[in-house]
Amino acid sequence: MTLLWERQPVPRRGPKPALDLDAIARAGIAVADAEGLAALTMQRVAAALGVTKMALYRYVPGKEELVALMVETGIGEPPSLADGSEGWRPKLDTWARQMFERFRRHPWVSEATVGARPIGPCEFGWMEQAVVALSGTGLDGGEKLDVAATLAGHVRSLSQQEAAVGEGAESVEGAMTAGLGALVQDRMDRFPALKEAFASAVAHGSQDNALDFGLARILDGVELLVARRGRQA
Repeated sequence: MTLLWERQPVPRRGPKPALDLDAIARAGIAVADAEGLAALTMQRVAAALGVTKMALYRYVPGKEELVALMVETGIGEPPSLADGSEGWRPKLDTWARQMFERFRRHPWVSEATVGARPIGPCEFGWMEQAVVALSGTGLDGGEKLDVAATLAGHVRSLSQQEAAVGEGAESVEGAMTAGLGALVQDRMDRFPALKEAFASAVAHGSQDNALDFGLARILDGVELLVARRGRQA
């Protein structure tokens, strides 16, 4: 937590530190972006920085702390919504899309942000922006946090799918359609509803629309809840 919130390396005595935490985090991000989180080791990062692994341990106690620093740097500061479109809905739409872009830029972040772990000021800043966007809606604190969690969950799910498909595929749904077509091309009569749905999606150009569709439906639901709170006031 000290590393995340105070951004100070572990060594407090002796010569002036030769490294800083931002440089260490960026070196780790370069490895994870290129090869995934499984390829990340303290040795790899130390070599990229031109120091020994033992020297790196003077700044970051271990891989867990290194990943926490990388997440904080990779996610970065949240978008400023104060000067954006008026109203909570366009602000949250912007918030979610910006988050998706950060996750897309660093696919390993979705894996690294699962489960109990230390959370830094940048991540708290993202939550703060979402809660502020919902000010004046009549939702209580728990509901505001749940809205943020639901939107983040949608973003995380799609970014994980996109990362799993890989960079070579045009889209998650496109890769799925191609795979299904190759597998059951001569058997689609067994699945008439799916056959019709895939054909309709291609005809209407509505494939690979999961991000837009999901955001719209989540925000539709929130809008209904906000309207209900207004009637109860």
